[in-house]
Amino acid sequence: MNNISIVVQHLSAKLAEHPELAFKILEIIPTKSGEKYFLDAEGQYWRLYTFIDKSHVYDVVENTTIAYEGGKAFGIFMSLLADLPAAGLTETIPDFHNMEKRLATFYNSMKINTVDRIKEIPAEIDFIQQRAEKMLSIPELIRTGLLPVRITHNDTKFNNILFNSEDKAICIVDLDTVMPGSILFDFGDAIRTGANTASEDEKDLSKVDINLPIYEAYTRGFIASTRHTLTEAEIANLAFAARFMTFIIGLRFLTDFVDGDPYFRTSYPDHNLDRAKVQFRLLEAMERNADKMQEIVIQSIERETVQNYK
Repeated sequence: MNNISIVVQHLSAKLAEHPELAFKILEIIPTKSGEKYFLDAEGQYWRLYTFIDKSHVYDVVENTTIAYEGGKAFGIFMSLLADLPAAGLTETIPDFHNMEKRLATFYNSMKINTVDRIKEIPAEIDFIQQRAEKMLSIPELIRTGLLPVRITHNDTKFNNILFNSEDKAICIVDLDTVMPGSILFDFGDAIRTGANTASEDEKDLSKVDINLPIYEAYTRGFIASTRHTLTEAEIANLAFAARFMTFIIGLRFLTDFVDGDPYFRTSYPDHNLDRAKVQFRLLEAMERNADKMQEIVIQSIERETVQNYK
């Protein structure tokens, strides 16, 4: 709640400086004693936000217009936070997108093999080992400072965006995961969840692909809002971020499968394995389209540069 309070106050102040942005911020309603939340006699925590009327969400990115609005909204959110030092926030979920830690955890789970499932996933293990070194490039760039640590949302699925009656994105919600991170995490996870042509646990892998029109629209919207804050290293790795986040979520699903499904809720024995397979198939589709995806980033940057010059 301290993280949320800091972020909300900063966003409110920034929006006051930019009345041209038709954007809303979650407003915390304090208790009568001025606290950010209420602790009841049973040890339960409660909080209130001001209700944002006449708004709706999309669980599925239905078209490129909606995708563009979503990208623009998350871009505005992150751009307005660009001058707020990330060090002032607590890391509420330590190592959430730490690839080194996630890989180490997976390899340890393989060694322990708690429920004897390693024999079922030789292809998936090979898939991970072939790509692990490439995926470790992102934490190395963060460690060396080439990728800046920013305040990021860390849960950029599409239904965390409120739209008004005219289908304009007006607010970003679910701020519980707001903490220090890389802008690549937020962009990559939005593409992973929004531009997949299939559901997260689709068993027919032939249905899994990257929806390039949705990707392009989201990218254009995102860059339209963030162009002035993005560094060259972020631009160079923006398309790869989608592969990075898809890999790390697939890795987490597979680790949970190996461990006997203690973390993610499952509906049947191979549920987490099916989820991992979908992520890995999506990653393969992104690899086939890697050049095109980065080309879209560059074209979006160039478009914004020309428009700003005019």
